[in-house]
Amino acid sequence: MESLQNLLQQIKGMQWSDYLDIAVVAFLIYKVLPLIKSRNTLRIAKALAAVLILAWLTDIMHLYALSFIFDQFLAVGLLAFVILFQPELRRMLDHLGSVKLSTIFAGSSKPVQEMETVISQTVTACETMSREKVGALIVFAREQRLDEYFKTGTQIDGQVSEQLIRNIFFPKAALHDGAMIIRDGRVAAAGCVLPLSESNRLSLDLGTRHRAGVGMSEVSDAVVIIVSEETGTISVAVGGMLKRHLAPQTLEKLLYNELCPGGENAEEQSLALRLKQKLSTHKKETDGYEE
Repeated sequence: MESLQNLLQQIKGMQWSDYLDIAVVAFLIYKVLPLIKSRNTLRIAKALAAVLILAWLTDIMHLYALSFIFDQFLAVGLLAFVILFQPELRRMLDHLGSVKLSTIFAGSSKPVQEMETVISQTVTACETMSREKVGALIVFAREQRLDEYFKTGTQIDGQVSEQLIRNIFFPKAALHDGAMIIRDGRVAAAGCVLPLSESNRLSLDLGTRHRAGVGMSEVSDAVVIIVSEETGTISVAVGGMLKRHLAPQTLEKLLYNELCPGGENAEEQSLALRLKQKLSTHKKETDGYEE
């Protein structure tokens, strides 16, 4: 009760600037946390929390030897923390540094209509490459700009089209082995090197291309499309999860949901996708009947 009374007194003594300070900090935390959310960031948070909890327990239980060790560790903890988690910290800072301020305060400003064309051209290219069993790895960057991976490839800055995507992933093309990064509705780079997933939950029959796609989705908020060179199946990796054996219509709907969330005409898009699927099925049945 005494603590509650002290809290109420502090609240009564707050001025308008204190409320503004709290609101701004809460807004920044709300906007920044999703940008750094990844498995590597969680590893850092868990390690830091474990050290603090153990130090607190050793102090309460009067384990003097362990308490002395933890006190010495915490004395140089910042330096040790930076050394141990240098790769994760560097990646996290790169992600934060590559995010535009406009995306923090206003979100994505890319018109939904432009993204519709990008998605349509990408799905058409993936459908053709799947039929011809041409391997492909396409990364859609969202809030995180992926500059560190962009630099590993060849800059293109071209308009997204079916022909450009198929030419890049043509088996004899120079850039077909790497990943293509689509950013701000344009083909930003190709031939990029992506991090491989170390997850043991992935099927053993998945190759390097699939592991790179899942690895990219684990360390960023990107949406990654993988077309298998062996089977021609289309897969999508989001948030470390891999969705396999997707039909072109399912791929198109998934991309709309991930890249155009909350669009004004989302319902019309879903209806158009169902209508397109029905027309495609009807055309196949008609062609089969004529034969």
